[in-house]
Amino acid sequence: MVLNYVWIAFFLIGFVVGIIKAFLLGQTGLLSEMMTALFDAAKNGFEISLGLAGIMSLWLGIMKIGEKAGILNVFAKAVSPLFRTLFKDIPKDSPASGSVVMNLSATMLGLDNAATPLGLKAMNELQELNPVKDTATDAQVMFLVLNTAGLTLIPTSVIAMRQTIAMEQHVQNFNAADIFLPTLIATFIAFLSGMIIVAIVQRINLFKLPVIVFVCGFGALIALLHFSLSQMPADKLNQTIGAIGSCVILSVVILFMTAGLIKRQNVYDNFIEGAKEGFNVAVRIIPYLVAMLAAISIFRSSGCMDYIVNGIGHIVAMCGLRTEFVPALPVALMKPLSGSGARGLMVDVMRHYGVASFQGKLAAIIQGSTETTFYVIAVYFGSVQIKNTRQALACGLIADLIGLIAAIIVGYIFFAP
Repeated sequence: MVLNYVWIAFFLIGFVVGIIKAFLLGQTGLLSEMMTALFDAAKNGFEISLGLAGIMSLWLGIMKIGEKAGILNVFAKAVSPLFRTLFKDIPKDSPASGSVVMNLSATMLGLDNAATPLGLKAMNELQELNPVKDTATDAQVMFLVLNTAGLTLIPTSVIAMRQTIAMEQHVQNFNAADIFLPTLIATFIAFLSGMIIVAIVQRINLFKLPVIVFVCGFGALIALLHFSLSQMPADKLNQTIGAIGSCVILSVVILFMTAGLIKRQNVYDNFIEGAKEGFNVAVRIIPYLVAMLAAISIFRSSGCMDYIVNGIGHIVAMCGLRTEFVPALPVALMKPLSGSGARGLMVDVMRHYGVASFQGKLAAIIQGSTETTFYVIAVYFGSVQIKNTRQALACGLIADLIGLIAAIIVGYIFFAP
């Protein structure tokens, strides 16, 4: 419902400003420019979505190989000690425990198609343990916040969209995976923040071995990578980050295929089964992307987007801070409300400033660093008819804010203009 009002507001505000500029300020050509921008946006939205079909088919095919080979189960078993510590109220023999682990594991691996049904199943099983059916339990609040924080090891959809736009813009030697490490750092900080905030509220002792091993292990890996890269010149740094991201993704592909081979599965057929969904995913994105790009085109071509960005930039400059990050902020403002809306704004930033620009890279990092808080809460709590969400929304939004700040800082560290 919130997205409905936001979407209509983009059109109405842009139209009103355009009318005022055209008939009161004498900018008579503006309305024609807005009309052209509107139809161009629809065309661009379709082309970008269609361009995603091949890349999404490839990745979903690879993911299906890993899923059939049992990689998801192995990963879930590896992280289950951590989640048993965080969800202290779930009995060990409850099926909810396994569903929670499977859902969060699927989210980390970027298996969105598997994560949502697993999440709904986990929420229903948690609801069976709930003594007050219309009020969220501690376990449900923790589950929702960790979902909205959205720790994702590989931001596949963002990388795929960057590659598509780079081909459209004829960017030479472009590596769409160069945002892999910065996004991983930002999303880890957001996830860690959500976990700590809820633990404080629920008085969970995080000083336990599984939590310490997870945080220290992940933190040590990131620190090692940062220390190794910090002394490099900017151009070489970007190339190295891209190489690391590419190496990780290619290693995942080989790991999944090898696991499938060891289990004597028909890896090719598994790939085809998953790849079939790639086209469907790309087609499903078309109406959402066209809708948002159309609204944003009216809002931007009327000059309203510039008013907002310049206004925020002026305030930031008055505080003595750098302002290069400001054009990417609309993505962050939209992300808690709508994933498709934020995706549209990310594409708008990449098209306006260039996919290889600092603003384009930062928009991609922000898009990949957190989940859609209001949507996740509405879907998951709505599925079990919970009305009192307790601290879930506040904790989720605080984690989003910390994730945004982390994304901006990390963006400057790796891609400072």
